Amino acid sequence: MEVSFDWHAGPITRATPIDISYRNTQKVRQFLKSECGGAFKFDRTFMAWIKSGIPSTMGDVADEWLRLHS
Repeated sequence: MEVSFDWHAGPITRATPIDISYRNTQKVRQFLKSECGGAFKFDRTFMAWIKSGIPSTMGDVADEWLRLHS
């Protein structure tokens, strides 16, 4: 049985894969603020996109937020 990633304590990098256990944690928020800047914030549409299966890594998530907000 594969252990799922710990979104509360695991190391998050641009290469971290989005898996079925993905959660919008403080650690995720900190990572995205570091990648996207202080203006980063979650909204319902963006959170749904993350869980949709489209992005494959946290780098994809950061890049999409920047694309939407530039």
